[in-house]
This record gives sequence, C-alpha cells and structure tokens, in this order.
Amino acid sequence: MNEIEVRIVRLAPQRVAAAYGFGPEPEAIAWKHMTDFVKEKGLDKDNQQHRYFGFNNPNPSPGSPNYGYEQWITIGPEVEASGDMKIKNFEGGLYAVTRTRLAEITRTWEKLFAWRETSPYRAGSHQWLEEVLYAPLDSNITEEMMLDIYLPIAE
Repeated sequence: MNEIEVRIVRLAPQRVAAAYGFGPEPEAIAWKHMTDFVKEKGLDKDNQQHRYFGFNNPNPSPGSPNYGYEQWITIGPEVEASGDMKIKNFEGGLYAVTRTRLAEITRTWEKLFAWRETSPYRAGSHQWLEEVLYAPLDSNITEEMMLDIYLPIAE
C-alpha cells in the first residue's frame, strides 16, 4: 500500500501578493512575476519569514495544453501592489498536509485525496495550496524542488 505521512494544519488568515501565469507552463510565468516583485520590494532582504503558495487557476481542461497558475507570497500590511501583482486576503482554513518533490506532485496529490477518503475528515471548500519550501529566487523551478501540499478538509 502507498502510504504517506499526513499532518493536520490550520492556516491562519494571511495577507498575500498574487502573481498569475497562463499557458502550457504557467508556474514558470507566475514565478517570474513573483520573483521580480520580491526583488523590487526588497522582500528577499527584509528579514521576514515569507511563505510561497500556489495553485492552478483555472485548472487544465481536456484538449488544451493551457491552464493558469496563481502564485502567492505572504506579506505585511506595509507592502503595496505594483505591476500585475494583486493584494489579497486569504481566510485560512484546516488542511491535510504532506511533503513531496515537484517531480512526484501529481502522484502525491492522488495519494492525499485517497488518504482523505479513509480519514475522519470530509472535503473542505477553501483553497487547496502548494507551498514551496524554499524560494529559489535566482534559479528556475526544478523537479527536485520540495513542496508541502495542502488539501482542504473539514471536521
């Protein structure tokens, strides 16, 4: 049996700056917008613990290589939007979380969905998320990148 380690996490509400990409590889487009914003605002040098979350927006559709990806960075109240970046307030929520490498993300999502089916939790209606565990601001996204994936759950 393909078991995974799952932890239950409640994310607090957070203020985020959002970047968006669309196309056959939208993650790279969104990440480029994000890294430009981070460098412009000095968020890579402000000694704060920023977190990086992302998710498909919209999901891939059959017959099209294109889909969207939205990338977030957690920010404080002093940070203002610029360029194509949008400021959003994320309400947080309860999640089942597991760790994976980017190369294994699809299979790990499948395992996490299967875990929920046999758990005492039901599906949550809040945003699912993928958190980049380190921010490679000066490099490209690689298959070895580590992520925590967040499946929304409810009790």
